[in-house]
Amino acid sequence: MLTLIKQANIFSPRHLGLCDLLIADGRIAQIDASIELQGENLSLEIIEANGRLLVPGYVDSLAHITGGGGEGGFNTRTPELQLHDAVRGGVTSLVGALGTDASTRSLGDLYGKARALTDDGLSCFMYTGSYEIPVPTLTGKVRDDIIFIEPVIGIGEIAIADHRGSQPCAQELARIASDARVGGLIAGKSGIVMTHVGDDPQQLGLLFQVVQDFSVPLSQFYPTHINRTESLLEEGMEFARRGGSIDFTASTTEHILAMGEVRASEALARALEAGVPDNCLTISSDAQGSLPHFDEHDRLDGLDVGSISSIHEEWVRAVSQHQVAIPTALAAVTRNPARTIGLKRKGEIAVNMDADFNLLEPGSYAINSVMSRGRWLMRDGKITAKTAFDY
Repeated sequence: MLTLIKQANIFSPRHLGLCDLLIADGRIAQIDASIELQGENLSLEIIEANGRLLVPGYVDSLAHITGGGGEGGFNTRTPELQLHDAVRGGVTSLVGALGTDASTRSLGDLYGKARALTDDGLSCFMYTGSYEIPVPTLTGKVRDDIIFIEPVIGIGEIAIADHRGSQPCAQELARIASDARVGGLIAGKSGIVMTHVGDDPQQLGLLFQVVQDFSVPLSQFYPTHINRTESLLEEGMEFARRGGSIDFTASTTEHILAMGEVRASEALARALEAGVPDNCLTISSDAQGSLPHFDEHDRLDGLDVGSISSIHEEWVRAVSQHQVAIPTALAAVTRNPARTIGLKRKGEIAVNMDADFNLLEPGSYAINSVMSRGRWLMRDGKITAKTAFDY
C-alpha cells in the first residue's frame, strides 16, 4: 500500500510549505510540490490534507511506561502508560525508564512493555538502570545491556542532587558513563546517560566534576527536569552552552509551579532568549511518573501523575504564549530529542525517514491524525490503533 498525502503544510520541523508527501513501506519516499502516480493495479490511498499542518511525530525521551511513584506507599504507585494515550498525545517514539522504585518494578517488565508498545504500532525504546547505584541491569553489565538488547539505547534515570538517589561520587558516575559510552559505540547507539536532577543545591555540579576530572565528554550526559527551579535553569543553560543537551519536563501541576518550577514552554523561550543553541533544547513528558511535592522536611505531602499529552500542550504553549517560532518549538519535541538519544530515522520529515507524523488543525494545532511507521494510529480524531485486547 502506498499512501499519498496531498497539499499538507509541512514542517520538517523546518517549514517546507504546501507539499505532497508519498509513503511506501513505512518510510517517506518522496516530498514534492505535486506528486502524481499512474499505473494499473496500483494500491494507493490518497489523503487530502487540505492545508493541515504535517509535523514529525513527537519523540518523548523520558516516559515511565510501566508506571512510577510509590514514594507515599504501595497505593501511590502510578499506572502504566496506555497505547491510546500516547497516540492521542501525538507521540510516535518514546523511551521507557524506571525511576525511584527498581525493587517492586523491574527492567524485565520495562522491556516487555516496550516491546508491547512497539508491536502495537509505536517505536518504543528503553533505558537500562534506574535512580540507584549499583545500577540494576538485565545482563549484569550496563555495556552488555546496550550492546545485546535491541531496545536499550542508554542508561537512566540516574539520580543526582536528590534525596531519593544513591548519592554517587564522581568516579562512580564516570565509570557508569564510560561503560554506557563504549556500549553505544560498539552497538551504534547513543549510550546516553539520562540524568534525573533533583532540587539539591549541588545541581549539576557532579556532572561538571566528572567532565573535569575524567575523560568523559559532557555530551554523554542528558540531564532532565532542568526547569525544576530558576537556579537550575540557569545552570542548565550553561551546561548547554558548553555543548550538552538539556531536557525540560512538560508534566507539571499548579502546586509544583507555585513551588518554583518553570513551565517547559517558558524555560524553552528563556533559554532561546539567552542565546542557548536551539539544537541543545528538548522537552519530554515524564509520563506516568509521579509528580511528588515534599514539605520543608522532605516529607511527601502530595502526588500527581505525569501526562504524555503534555509534550503537545507545551510546544503549542511555547508558540502561542511565548512567541517561539513553530519550527523551533517543534524541534524541541522531534528532531532534537531524536538526535540526542540516537534515533536516526526519527524526528524529521525527510525522504528515507520513518513515516511518523501528525496532522494538525491550522490555528488550534489540535491533533487530527497520527501515523507511525506508515500505519495510521488515529484518523480524523478517531483512534484506529488496537492492542490485543481491543475488539
